[in-house]
Amino acid sequence: MEKRVFNHKKLVIASHNKGKIIEISDLLAPLNIEILSAHDFDLEEPFENGVTFEENALIKSAFVTHKTGLPSISDDSGICFDDLNGEPGIYSARWAGLNKDFNLAMCNINKAIKEKKDPNYVCQFICALSISWPDGFDVTVSGQVNGKYTWPPRGKKGFGYDPIFKPLGYNITFAEMDPLLKHKISHRSIAFKKLINFCFPSLKR
Repeated sequence: MEKRVFNHKKLVIASHNKGKIIEISDLLAPLNIEILSAHDFDLEEPFENGVTFEENALIKSAFVTHKTGLPSISDDSGICFDDLNGEPGIYSARWAGLNKDFNLAMCNINKAIKEKKDPNYVCQFICALSISWPDGFDVTVSGQVNGKYTWPPRGKKGFGYDPIFKPLGYNITFAEMDPLLKHKISHRSIAFKKLINFCFPSLKR
């Protein structure tokens, strides 16, 4: 994959998800640039017809860059359960419905897993990050963190499916975890560390 050092003064986060915007903004904070979001431009969400997290991430970043004329970073992420043959996967947000009701989505997942014989509760959070430039150049990377499903949901600090995910090596969920610790071990953080190698060499430690 070709590298390109990011040297712009503005970057748009291609998301309306407040939780994702906060986490990505925190990761980008050391750049000391102006961070905007799709919400700031009153942009609709593009139709995501990719078949992988990487394809959907690029669809979103390319769409926002086309609409704003600014470089954009996007996140496409979700949770995958071995017991559900990898679902909800790229459809994680859609399981929450039009109202983005993740409490309903988690209940639906719990119901589906309960119907399985001898479930192993193994799951993974996967994140793809994509940056698009106005000249058509783009970089896409992905990260994964493994864990175990837990029920009932625990914690109020996270968002999405965080309350039912315990990363391996920890006895607390992402939603119970201090945000600073989550930023260090999450799927989004793992993907961002890869992105640093391609676009943000100044952030290497």
